[in-house]
Amino acid sequence: MTRLQKKRLTNMIGTIFRVAVLLGVSYVIIQPMMTRLATSFMQVEELYDQSVKWIARNPTLNNYRTCWVYMNYPQALFNSLTLALVVSVCQLASCTYIGYGLARFQWRGSGLLLSLAIFTLVVPPQMIRIPLYLNFRYFDLFGILKSQPLNLVGTYWPFILTGLTGSGFRNGLFIYIMRQFFRGMPRELEEAAYVDGCGFLSTFFRVMLPSAVPGLIVVFLFSFVWQWNDYFYTTMFMSTKNFLPQALETVASKAAQVIRATDMVAVTSGMVQDNFNTVINNAGMIMVITPLLIIYLFMQRYFVESIERTGLVG
Repeated sequence: MTRLQKKRLTNMIGTIFRVAVLLGVSYVIIQPMMTRLATSFMQVEELYDQSVKWIARNPTLNNYRTCWVYMNYPQALFNSLTLALVVSVCQLASCTYIGYGLARFQWRGSGLLLSLAIFTLVVPPQMIRIPLYLNFRYFDLFGILKSQPLNLVGTYWPFILTGLTGSGFRNGLFIYIMRQFFRGMPRELEEAAYVDGCGFLSTFFRVMLPSAVPGLIVVFLFSFVWQWNDYFYTTMFMSTKNFLPQALETVASKAAQVIRATDMVAVTSGMVQDNFNTVINNAGMIMVITPLLIIYLFMQRYFVESIERTGLVG
């Protein structure tokens, strides 16, 4: 076997190995999604049929209709979309500004500050749940309003304040992403702006920020998706409002109570109740993630390009 043949054989083996790994990883990611999608169109009786695996014998949209009603889907969708947009914009603004400062200005303790920001990613939210809740339940603005503290629980203010101060959910990661992106940009851009008479803020907003669009897209999408799926903080601060994760948690029990009371179907036995919960929850999960899939469908090109340019892979 010649050297050229050995090289071709090696390349072929490497290609086959990469394809096998890619197919395996894709299956692990896509298989649960396909299972839930297939089950969401099934009737409760079809879950007992061993011959039904992927395609329902009698596909139905009743599961989606049930979720639409008992999740109060339009209201929950509007609330989740509003909160996710507000939080994403606030986190994007603060983390971009902080990341730029850490990338371009060095002072004693800047490295420690960055390390502490990244360290917040490994702190369990349960550790700070009580002090965080009390801080916004009796918000005194560093003692200024100590005699008449404000109750910010039940409003968007806890999310806005933590987002604008760079201390919100996953902000350590977003600060690190923007810091790495700005560090990779040439300093000549800023020096040319300074020569032309721009100050610090003018240089940041007119020169650096327009060049940081790939990093901004990554941070915005990550922030939006994580806030969209958040259950912990949303329940803690906004328990009185209906959001998609909270609506999904209770949709099966609400529907079962109403159906049992009206005797439309029998959901009294444990097995029937479990199967009813399965089809309803799967339909609800598809309805929750569909807006994210639509966003990714239109943004996937920019998202992939942004990931490559920010250096998160490779």
